[in-house]
Amino acid sequence: MIRLEEVTKRYGETLAVDRLSLEVGEGEVCVLIGPSGCGKTTTLRMINRLIEPTSGRIMVGDRDITSVTPEELRRGLGYAIQSVGLFPHLTVAENIVTVPKLLGWEASRMQARVGELLSLVGLDATSYRGKYPRELSGGEAQRVGVARALAADPPVLLMDEPFGAVDPLNRERLQGEFARIQKELHKTVVFVTHDVDEAIRLADRIALMRDGRLQQYDTPENLLDHPASKFVHDFMGADRALKRLGRVRVDAVMRSEVPRISDGSDAVAAAQRAACTAERFSYLVDQDGRLEGWIDCRLLDRGGSAESAITHVDWRATTVRPDTSLKEALSHMLELGFRSIAVTDETGRLLGDVALAGIETTLTEGDAYSAGGPAEGGAQ
Repeated sequence: MIRLEEVTKRYGETLAVDRLSLEVGEGEVCVLIGPSGCGKTTTLRMINRLIEPTSGRIMVGDRDITSVTPEELRRGLGYAIQSVGLFPHLTVAENIVTVPKLLGWEASRMQARVGELLSLVGLDATSYRGKYPRELSGGEAQRVGVARALAADPPVLLMDEPFGAVDPLNRERLQGEFARIQKELHKTVVFVTHDVDEAIRLADRIALMRDGRLQQYDTPENLLDHPASKFVHDFMGADRALKRLGRVRVDAVMRSEVPRISDGSDAVAAAQRAACTAERFSYLVDQDGRLEGWIDCRLLDRGGSAESAITHVDWRATTVRPDTSLKEALSHMLELGFRSIAVTDETGRLLGDVALAGIETTLTEGDAYSAGGPAEGGAQ
């Protein structure tokens, strides 16, 4: 979809990008990463001709980008940047339809697109379409910036550190939103970041650059497991095994068949019935399958009371979702002091669990995706 052939950019005697060649497949996310001044942002800006290359060729689809005017090229490329760049005198809706308006879309089509995109990025259209940028938080503004980049449904999306200016919590949420949107839309994306964890989480392929030169272009797994040089090895960090957990979803190692019991209206009776389970813990769910807590069967076996064996929890604070990364799940487990953690859907319905043993297996195996589920579970 995007191909760079021996692309070079010089500023006098300074070589910003040196004979860069790489190809981004249709529907792939290519992340450009490297130390400051390595040429990643220059490369991105050459793709939409904000900067003209000194030599080489850039193809988008089957078209050399120099065969059209920069304005025509940019109308077919979505562009999101760190500073967002929303027009302060325009409403959210007006900002989003900037490019569709230039393309001559009908008003009804533009308004429908605003609603569709605000919903896509997790903002209520009724509440947000009439707001001005000054009324938005940093995270909300970034979401609107992504919506604007997607407004004309471009096949290619260019993103220059789009989440770099927001706090860590909102950044993680925005990364999750982007991953969800990309899974649905399958855009071809070139994404610049300086954050290794962000690159690993979002990329299909990573282009690691240094001093304008490409050091390795590969999948996140191969960069972590098979670095091409000491520089790549050191840049990816000493905690490469832990970083790899960010590439594995909970549902890849989740154990679905877990002991569970519905308490009905009598949790004590449920605890007594659970005493015969072969495993220490049985999950306690309501009649709709939503997690309410768990029962320590070992405590019952040792003569403890049913009341003391039951732990009630708020599933919103003590569970993970199937699409959560193992890295996030491990962090949540350590924070809670659990040795395993329940997996629920968005309504709290129990789907299974993932145990520390399963994560340890994933850490030590050469291919994280081949990791099996934990040998035994439990609620904590």
